Amino acid sequence: MSNGSTFPPPRRSRGILLILVAVVMAVGVGGWLVWRSPGGGPAPAGAAASGSPTDRGSAPTDGTGGPAPTDGAHRLQGRTVLLDPGHNPHNRDHTERIARLVDIGNERKECDTTGTATNGGYAEAEFTLDVVRRARALLKAEGAKVVLTQDGDRPYGPCVNERAAAGNEVHADAALSVHADGSDPGNRGFHVILPAPVSAGAADTSAIVGPSRQLGERLADRFAAATGSARSNYVGHGTGLDVRSDLGGLNLSTVPKVFIECGNMRDPKDAAQLTDAQWREKAARGITEGITDFLAR
Repeated sequence: MSNGSTFPPPRRSRGILLILVAVVMAVGVGGWLVWRSPGGGPAPAGAAASGSPTDRGSAPTDGTGGPAPTDGAHRLQGRTVLLDPGHNPHNRDHTERIARLVDIGNERKECDTTGTATNGGYAEAEFTLDVVRRARALLKAEGAKVVLTQDGDRPYGPCVNERAAAGNEVHADAALSVHADGSDPGNRGFHVILPAPVSAGAADTSAIVGPSRQLGERLADRFAAATGSARSNYVGHGTGLDVRSDLGGLNLSTVPKVFIECGNMRDPKDAAQLTDAQWREKAARGITEGITDFLAR
């Protein structure tokens, strides 16, 4: 008997209605997951609704098919680094040209020199080019713009004043001249050369002495850690740091700049490291990390 009011449906009808609702929801969620999956294909098993790269079953890329930079990568984006491979493999063929004197502010010195070599004939100029090329690749991977004073593409030089000017012209955020020493056997280890206060002629290092020391300290720490080499036992009183006023590459620089003597080529133990390609890769990494520490501070 009805009195005009609506009564709840029988229990069986309610159960059928709940089943239909569940089916509709399942179909809707399944379609959403297919739409979220890459390329419109099936979503990976266990995919979550967050839509993160891992959840979507694909790793982020850098646009070239390789993995995208992780946190901390490209720390040198927008920075310019000047790398100066000491000497030149062809200097020995142009001794008169490199012997001419150039003004370095507080005196006049040779345009360049031939550099030293190991007892086995491995030239410093070849060593510096190899290390610098390795460091260039690592620095560019960090996002830096890297400028070289020479890449084995010059008949000689450049002169020391030109090497300083190269960093100044590109307004380098950091500049490094890479060398290896030619001291007596038994003298071992690396050292970093810092600019002294110089104000004479075209030289004025007042603005770069402080930041260059910071660069040098970070470079020494990182180079030691990366290579396992000890700081010099004959220069710097154990600090691995030396201050000089007679180097045109430092005197004429207007940007933070240091030199690194990576080891002594005339010592057999140091020479064994310097001639080892794996060790040179470590040296390049230490250089890169030192520069990065300085610029990303």
